Amino acid sequence: MENRKLRMGMVGGGSDAFIGAIHRRAAFMDNQIELVCGCFSVDPAISKSSGRSYFLPEDRIYNTYQEMFEHEMTLPEGERMDFVTIVTPNRWHFEPAMMALERGFHVVIDKPMTFSLEEAKQLQQKVEETGLVLALTHVYSAYPAVKEAKARIAKGELGKLRRVYVEYTQGWLSERIELLGGNNAGWRCDPKRSGKAGCVGDIGTHAWHLSEYITGLKVQELCADLKSFVPGRPIDDDGAAFLRYENDVTGVLMATQVCTGEANNIRIRVYGDKGGLEWRQMEPNTLLLKWGNRPTEILNIGNNGYLSELSLWNTRTPAGHPEGFIEAFANIYRNFSLTVRAQKKGETPNEKYLDFPTVYDGVRGMQFIETMVASGYNNEMKWQKWIE
Repeated sequence: MENRKLRMGMVGGGSDAFIGAIHRRAAFMDNQIELVCGCFSVDPAISKSSGRSYFLPEDRIYNTYQEMFEHEMTLPEGERMDFVTIVTPNRWHFEPAMMALERGFHVVIDKPMTFSLEEAKQLQQKVEETGLVLALTHVYSAYPAVKEAKARIAKGELGKLRRVYVEYTQGWLSERIELLGGNNAGWRCDPKRSGKAGCVGDIGTHAWHLSEYITGLKVQELCADLKSFVPGRPIDDDGAAFLRYENDVTGVLMATQVCTGEANNIRIRVYGDKGGLEWRQMEPNTLLLKWGNRPTEILNIGNNGYLSELSLWNTRTPAGHPEGFIEAFANIYRNFSLTVRAQKKGETPNEKYLDFPTVYDGVRGMQFIETMVASGYNNEMKWQKWIE
């Protein structure tokens, strides 16, 4: 591969969208990637106006993603996109991702990965067949403090793990704002576009993934309760579950979008027989380490020599200069891009480049949703083994 930036295309992410701008800022942060084409909206007029505002040539701004993939394939290898970022409602994740993989393009995709578990397994099979790279943007796993927590647990500093508490509280859906229009609540509260789960799919998957990433343990079964608090809403806006992980570790997960006044308060606590730790996204550069026989330690994340290599690799600034949401997204894009570069050169990627969520996390995420739904609806609250 020649010495150049990776060329990115986008499906979704137009000027009328929220998350597309986050992805672009993150992708560009490390000067590894440039935007060369896209279909930015189902509305061709919005796609065109968006592409022009991103300074793209007219012939690389497409009316449909099908048109984009077909035309990009006709371009010389030195001009066509290398990968596509898909930032659309869940219903429209699978088809563009599959089309991209079938045509030799790598993929970055928002979570949950697909609309159904069946689609997720098909994507996994296609990734394995092609050897292409798929990154899933479970952004909270990419904060430097989360990396440090993972490294500390892996070293055994907390001893044998016992308990996990993870929660994600929001309040923006405390009223039925999806009926007002002009916001991104509409598709999230519509099972035809979001899938079987609302809150559980949107933010519950983040909480579940964060717990498995930090602990290195997989959930094996759960007992859930899902509810729609807001009258008339056809999909869950609140959920909780008891979790049973590997190695006899137990946990509690809570995800809600109806805790009035909350923003994006994701928090995790992990306890072992030697100590515990705590991280909150509202204070993302602080990691608490708790001990029974000495004072609590407050770790300030930055380019500090006492931090793990994993944390330092994903840190950009000295302590006291906050890194947050966009930088965490950028860590995923950087590791993804370096992995793709290594593959294009026929090299084995450095292990630290491979530290990003993949298609396998995407399949497990859909299994989490299916298992929560199977356990949690109809007030049954039954223990449900992980759906495979």
